[in-house]
Amino acid sequence: MGKHAVVTGAASGIGADCSRDLFERGHTVFGLDRDEQKLKLVAESAQGLAGKFIPIACDASSSASVAQAFERIRAATSAVDVLVCSAGVFRTGALMELSEADYDALFDINTKGCWLAAKAAHPLLRCAATQDAPARVVFVASAAALRPKTGGGAYAASKVALTYITRVLAVELANQSILVNAVAPATVDTPLVHKLMADAATSGYRVSGTSPLGRVAQPSDVTSVIRFLLGDESRYVTGTVIPIDGGSVAAVLSN
Repeated sequence: MGKHAVVTGAASGIGADCSRDLFERGHTVFGLDRDEQKLKLVAESAQGLAGKFIPIACDASSSASVAQAFERIRAATSAVDVLVCSAGVFRTGALMELSEADYDALFDINTKGCWLAAKAAHPLLRCAATQDAPARVVFVASAAALRPKTGGGAYAASKVALTYITRVLAVELANQSILVNAVAPATVDTPLVHKLMADAATSGYRVSGTSPLGRVAQPSDVTSVIRFLLGDESRYVTGTVIPIDGGSVAAVLSN
């Protein structure tokens, strides 16, 4: 039986790249995202490959929308081997100036959205999991959770909360052979970052700068680490948060 994966935020950026990696390797991927048009483009790119991509419109912050999405998934399969939660938003602003709506959006999508997806996927993950072949959950956190910067404090806080959920959930699900880990990328060359940079005059977004390795990350840099966390080589890895930042949080470069 082929493996089944669920990816949230699957329409673009890290989520789309991770979805492609999974269906190229033979997985059936249920791709969840609010952007139905971009989901269709990802589905078209899967045609003729080893696996397949099933687009499902879903608002990660809505329990009703997540429940409906997983009803469709349960109608198609009784077990899910992989859950990757990549859906996320970024809002800029000093903490004392940030609107309540932006604050709520950050936590509703970046933090609660991962919890909702994990909770909905849990019965399907349990059906797939065995001691020899654990099911996997990977949350996409952020290097901001490890090195916050001014102007993005609420975003960083939402990702810090996600790293704590990662650790606690890993322990709670360990005896069910479900491994839970997170990746923490720094700036990644994605459409979201492009838009933030284009709107910088009004959004206040500032790129942290290139890493000590001299560049920002590509989505594939993140996908390759996620692939490791989903593979046989990481069967004894759970409760970890792996920075993917080119050394950015290791130390501050002196000028």
